[in-house]
Amino acid sequence: MTNVTVWNEYRHERESDVVAEIYPDGIHSVIADTLDSAGFDTQTATLDEPEHGLTEEVLAETDVLTWWGHAAHDEVRDEIVDRVHQHVLDGMGLLVLHSGHYSKIFKQLMGTSCSLKWREAAEKERLWVVEPSHPIADGIDEYIEVDDAEMYGERFDIPAPDTLVFNSWFEGGEVFRSGCCYRRGNGRVFYFRPGHETYPVYHNEAVQQVLVNAVDWAAPGEGPTPTFGNYEPREDIDTSDDRTVH
Repeated sequence: MTNVTVWNEYRHERESDVVAEIYPDGIHSVIADTLDSAGFDTQTATLDEPEHGLTEEVLAETDVLTWWGHAAHDEVRDEIVDRVHQHVLDGMGLLVLHSGHYSKIFKQLMGTSCSLKWREAAEKERLWVVEPSHPIADGIDEYIEVDDAEMYGERFDIPAPDTLVFNSWFEGGEVFRSGCCYRRGNGRVFYFRPGHETYPVYHNEAVQQVLVNAVDWAAPGEGPTPTFGNYEPREDIDTSDDRTVH
């Protein structure tokens, strides 16, 4: 069974009545319930827990980590970011959601500013499936329509995705790369744009289906573990040459 840890700042839900009405137990609880109902072994972690809930023990048993952050990116300790980063390189999957594009972990993995345009106007969004054969798009129609969305617009300062699964159009005219797949080390990373805290986006069944599909895609496989560093020859060769500076 795939083990998922759902991480959330859990600040807006405790500070805003508008957000609390939509997510009374936190955004993380809705996402965790969705993934738990799909058959994943799911736990949650939040910013204000010791070590942000992301201890070495938690990450060691996590196959896929989902990340939602917005107002407190700077409060995430650098040593915890480095810890998550290493686990991704070692094979843990990572789903970065909505405003998590500005999280320390996503910027570290991308190596760019991850900046974009934005606007809060409760406008319509259509997420068009541009790679219908990709497993993250399984069971999704040609597009997902979100009635009330925060606009994110290009340019999105990220490296070109290995695969772009969704491209968004907004009622105000902008477009945005909204479903971006990457490989970093042995880990798979998926950025998924929808999820503004004042709109009930994570209650949308199509959005929930994407999250389920993305966890399946990002989970580690059964492939071999690569070996790095100085390596003894598998075949019988002459190793007497000592021309080296090491």
